[in-house]
Amino acid sequence: MTTTPTARPAAPAASARDWRAPAAACTTVILWASAFVSIRSAGEAYSPGALALGRLLAGTLTLGTILLVRREGLPSRAAWPGVIGSGLLWFGLYMVVLNWGEQQVDAGTAAMIVNVGPILMALLGARLLGEGLPRRLLTGMAVSFAGAVVVGLSMSGHGSSSVLGVLLCLLAALSYAGGVVIQKPALRHGSPLQITTFGCLIGTVACLPFTGVLVSEAADAPLSATLNMIYLGVFPTALAFTTWAYALARTTAGRMGATTYAVPALVVLMSWLLLDEVPALLTVAGGLLCLAGVAVSRTRGRAGRAGAADPGAPADSQGPEVPRRRSSSP
Repeated sequence: MTTTPTARPAAPAASARDWRAPAAACTTVILWASAFVSIRSAGEAYSPGALALGRLLAGTLTLGTILLVRREGLPSRAAWPGVIGSGLLWFGLYMVVLNWGEQQVDAGTAAMIVNVGPILMALLGARLLGEGLPRRLLTGMAVSFAGAVVVGLSMSGHGSSSVLGVLLCLLAALSYAGGVVIQKPALRHGSPLQITTFGCLIGTVACLPFTGVLVSEAADAPLSATLNMIYLGVFPTALAFTTWAYALARTTAGRMGATTYAVPALVVLMSWLLLDEVPALLTVAGGLLCLAGVAVSRTRGRAGRAGAADPGAPADSQGPEVPRRRSSSP
């Protein structure tokens, strides 16, 4: 009597795809939220350009070391347009103008303006990458953005804003969204570690004009500010941007952008736990709205679940292939 072999041994791989990408996205969100606490300390001793360069130097050294240990080498030639574009826009321009903008406007206003970024990301992804705009994604982003506005309004009573600061925050949102959309196609031609490492290197090179300022300010900066700058480079940059790229390769830019709306809620929680800043009820309500919107945006309708080859995989990530080798609409 003969038996027919079953395909059950493949189940662990499918299960692995279920949790790794969401875990990577959660790691990114938590570390990016922690960055706001560190920026508050480092930003008191370092100017915007110097802080961006110091952070990128620490990130590049960390990523470069890991890349050498893993012997991954260079990404393919097809990845370089995305690496250079995301390096200039996201690692370079975004970090400088965000640091600068947050010095010109209060924290709440900056948070409200920069949170336009995920919406721009979804729209650009739909227009340039052919990604869809599911109703649940749009609904979730609308709820989360409303929560971000509530958080921003609750934090905006004790600061001042300038036209320059508002424009800088808008530029930060645009460069953030553009950098992500440019980065996504590159992930089909290189690993997340490769794309992140060389994108960070490009951003570092772009910020080299701030070298003199960084050296001058580092001589006078307190140790705590310098350690916070190094932390920003190693964790919210090197680690978080790599886990972001890993998750982005396995879902759409819009869905990843929607996930970042959890950051304001986590910032409120971390400020409460680490800085003893008790949030107002309005701030808590806004944070809960952000989380509710993320939950809505990360779900799929019954039709989307039924049509997926792997129920645990994202809508644009079906089958067992390596994500960076799949084709997608440019």
